[in-house]
Amino acid sequence: MPSFDIVSQVDRQEVKNAVEQVNKEVSNRFDFKGSDARVEMAELVLTVFADDEFKLGQVLDVLRGRMTKRNIDIRSLELGTVEKISGDKVKRPVTVKVGVPQEKGKEIQKLLKEAKLKVAASIQGDAVRISGAKKDDLQAAIQLVRKSVADLPLQFINFRD
Repeated sequence: MPSFDIVSQVDRQEVKNAVEQVNKEVSNRFDFKGSDARVEMAELVLTVFADDEFKLGQVLDVLRGRMTKRNIDIRSLELGTVEKISGDKVKRPVTVKVGVPQEKGKEIQKLLKEAKLKVAASIQGDAVRISGAKKDDLQAAIQLVRKSVADLPLQFINFRD
């Protein structure tokens, strides 16, 4: 029975490379001379540091640009709240979301049922497996999900006959 998986994942090495490029660019930029602006990475949680909220916004813009150039969808970034460290210095956690959340998986299942496509959707951890009798039904399901789910970067992998 043909099937495929819907997942949301990022290349960790590309995220690491983007963070290194951001730190290099920030250290070389004239408007950041003498400031403590940087991005630190621990697993898939990035922490952006800056002297004030304006510079924090600029560092985040540089981060988004570098992520985009490295083919990392910026919809996978979830910004935390701005925290004051000492004086005017601030930091902001940025989480890189990986996996399809349970609620989003249920939403995809409901979407496919309402469309009356002849496919079955099952949630398997942080992925959604779609199976059906015909390849055409599966391709129609891919198109429907691509059109309907815009707030999460999705990849369609493991297409099997």
